[in-house]
Amino acid sequence: MADAENGGSTKGWLDRIFKLFTREPQNQKQLLELLKNLQSHQLIEADELTMIEGVLQVDDMQVRDIMIPRGQMVVLDHEDSFSEIVEKITECGHSRFPVIDDDKDDVVGILLAKDLLQVQLDQSQNFEINEYIRSASFIPESKRLNVLLKEFRLNRSHMAMIVDEYGGVSGLITIEDVLEQIVGKIDDEHDDAEEVDIQPHGSDRFSVRALTPLDDFNEYFKTGYENEDIETIGGYLLRQIGHLPERGESISLDKLTFKVLNADSRQVHPQCG
Repeated sequence: MADAENGGSTKGWLDRIFKLFTREPQNQKQLLELLKNLQSHQLIEADELTMIEGVLQVDDMQVRDIMIPRGQMVVLDHEDSFSEIVEKITECGHSRFPVIDDDKDDVVGILLAKDLLQVQLDQSQNFEINEYIRSASFIPESKRLNVLLKEFRLNRSHMAMIVDEYGGVSGLITIEDVLEQIVGKIDDEHDDAEEVDIQPHGSDRFSVRALTPLDDFNEYFKTGYENEDIETIGGYLLRQIGHLPERGESISLDKLTFKVLNADSRQVHPQCG
């Protein structure tokens, strides 16, 4: 009798698994549910699920969501001397730099740090910056990330300048910025050990780390979120939502709207505006 019951139980379990694998998802939400079920049955790894979620998220995001704003761009001046350029490159450790003429709205091209290696090795060469400037790509803030990623691959480029509706430069974006939305943060030896908790992206958009202390968040945004048991804005949002949110999920609290840019089984990474 016990064997029959076990057999029946096993058959029912197998039937559920079979239905799980043969059910065709009708939309993105159902697809994510299917993938999460696969992960819960350990048929795909948690990191693989996170990357798939990242790919789906990229389809829904625009350049303005993750761009490096104009005020934080590290640029080279067209009139900089070779020593001044080398000093700037050494200080920040980036590999590509917009080159400007009069101001940041006047980007004349992109300079790759590696192109200056030969000049550095042979000091007898006369440095003329125009010989090393490459053309810059200009894209609107509304361009979708999945389209941009395809263009990066086709053009074999790694950086694009972003322009607003008036034609002014509002920021820049790199292929690394897009890939980080899929695979997570990519740190290198030049990245700061401590991340910035609150990162502005224009006048009304901000990236906020989930671990930002609630007191710091309140002070920055002039809010009054309080909970004696919670110390971070991520924890506060979890309490308000009532469940671990998914990527792209939004919640409005008072005058702010929070959108989850990244999330895994342990924490969320919101953006507010």
